[in-house]
Amino acid sequence: MAESSIQVKWKDEPDEHDYPAASDFLDMLGDPALVSAVIEELRAAKVTHRKAKDILRASQLEILPVHNPYVRRDLEKILAGKALSPILLVRGDFRRGVPAQIADGYHRVCAIYYSDENIRIPVKIASLP
Repeated sequence: MAESSIQVKWKDEPDEHDYPAASDFLDMLGDPALVSAVIEELRAAKVTHRKAKDILRASQLEILPVHNPYVRRDLEKILAGKALSPILLVRGDFRRGVPAQIADGYHRVCAIYYSDENIRIPVKIASLP
């Protein structure tokens, strides 16, 4: 498999503020105890890598338009060689038709997709208990 000609720099770990952002999002989908457990699992999870196209497919989300200000900001960071934060993801369950949830990093996933859908994105993944 050919490697992408676009080089994206990544931080080793998500930014600290990514966890409260993920918690704010997940709080709309689950009760506080569940969200707390998922955030704890995300903090402890090892970073793995997944392709942008697979993250979008698993989450069943549409790609945001390139003119979205946050997608554009992340594209500018990529072009400037600035490191991006890994994505926080909650695993779905295909047996029950439950999509994965991008708890934090949807704009970054879209920016990477526009750069090259096959770029492997560092992610931390938690599973629902």
